[in-house]
Amino acid sequence: MRFSILNSNAERRDGLKALLRQIDRLARFNEAQDWRQVERPLKRQRPDLLVIDWQDWMSIADTRHLLSHYPDLRIAVLTDQISPVSVRELMDEGVLGVVPRDTDPCLIVRAFEMVLLGGHYVPPGALALDPPLPPDIAIRPFDEKSPPPRRTKLANGLSPRQQQIMRCVHMGSTNKMIARTLGISEGTVKIHLTSIFQQLGAPNRAAAVALYNGWLSNHLQVLRNDADGPIRPIMGQAGIVPLRRRTRRRFQYPLPANDTAALLPMAAEPGTQYGDAPAAGPAADPLPQGPA
Repeated sequence: MRFSILNSNAERRDGLKALLRQIDRLARFNEAQDWRQVERPLKRQRPDLLVIDWQDWMSIADTRHLLSHYPDLRIAVLTDQISPVSVRELMDEGVLGVVPRDTDPCLIVRAFEMVLLGGHYVPPGALALDPPLPPDIAIRPFDEKSPPPRRTKLANGLSPRQQQIMRCVHMGSTNKMIARTLGISEGTVKIHLTSIFQQLGAPNRAAAVALYNGWLSNHLQVLRNDADGPIRPIMGQAGIVPLRRRTRRRFQYPLPANDTAALLPMAAEPGTQYGDAPAAGPAADPLPQGPA
């Protein structure tokens, strides 16, 4: 990745470089002391993120002038002025992230990653709500008898946290990137993804994204899991599909119509069985006996 850092103090720039290296160890940096040094390299190659360490000599007009020429530039501002007026002015000009300087360094890195993904980061309480809050009398207190309402799931059955994870998956983020962006552990991301796949009926990330965005059509039905397919046969129960293939019968030529099922004698078979007595015939004359 390539980052640009704007601040006139070299030590401040080195500190920001150390934070940005947690996002990409092999990142390249362009250090600028004024707006002119920021704009020069933009004509050749635009950085992935411009970090402005806000100082007193900087003005909103300079930011407006820079974004008018490079509207797709992603800018994150570190500042001490987190009043609703100053934050709203920066956000109206196109700044994606406004981070207070006293924020925890780990959270600053998460805010930069969120801006890199195209999101917005605003510190809590920095923007005033246009409709005023109701008085304390109108706020209904919650107790054991009247507990607070549970968060309702959206139309597709996913909770707000699961919606955030699916948006990150849609952008191609890995589990590690999602964990850094949302400030949760990688194991929690895996648990959420398992629940999302079960609710959407998706076997993998591609199928989950297709189902989540409503892209599933006839040629994408193969992405659904086996639960929506035909019912498989169960051992021991009769079904349409047999569990085992039947053995094919050997081919036999058909017998003629005048043939019988009785066995026919062989041509060389003797009429008399072996060991039987011969048939009776005329007695033979005895031989003549000589004189004694």
